[in-house]
Amino acid sequence: MNKYKIIIVIILLVVVGVVVYFYIPKQQEAVFASDYKNAEYIIEGQQIKLENGLAETEAAPGSASKIITRYFGNELMTDLNGDGREDVAFLVTQETGGSGTFFYVVAALNTEKGYIGSDGYLLGDRIAPQNINVSQNPNHKYVIVANYADRAMGEPMTTKPSIGKSAYLKLDVERMQWAIVVPDFEGESR
Repeated sequence: MNKYKIIIVIILLVVVGVVVYFYIPKQQEAVFASDYKNAEYIIEGQQIKLENGLAETEAAPGSASKIITRYFGNELMTDLNGDGREDVAFLVTQETGGSGTFFYVVAALNTEKGYIGSDGYLLGDRIAPQNINVSQNPNHKYVIVANYADRAMGEPMTTKPSIGKSAYLKLDVERMQWAIVVPDFEGESR
């Protein structure tokens, strides 16, 4: 009876080990680049390596369709993490083969080893980007504001964007992901 219990425990440990190894996401190692237009970013969960501000990847293995990600601009050079180095936030676009052009805010932290890219924050499809600025709220530390025009709720995509919007974002430097900040928050944003 004890032999069977030991065998069952060993089998369970092996199964748990396999599940942990293959199915739990592993922390990715940082990839550093000498220039932010050549850094790696995460867009919709996919690693995108820009080369001179452009990346083309297959939409699916063996597919002729391409996902095109490109540097758009609207750069904001500012310290995003308090280390005294000038980092950069900017927009990239992504075309996935349909009629849409999706705009994302990304950041590249300037480290001693080079630039490291962030996760992309989706602003929208076929929007009219304006600019990226540092938040003027004195309670917002290291918060940026991406301004753009979008369509009103329910308007067709063929309608020209005319509604002004702003995304207040702060980079979580541990996870390299954007956090949304409430624009008129009275507390601290650390």
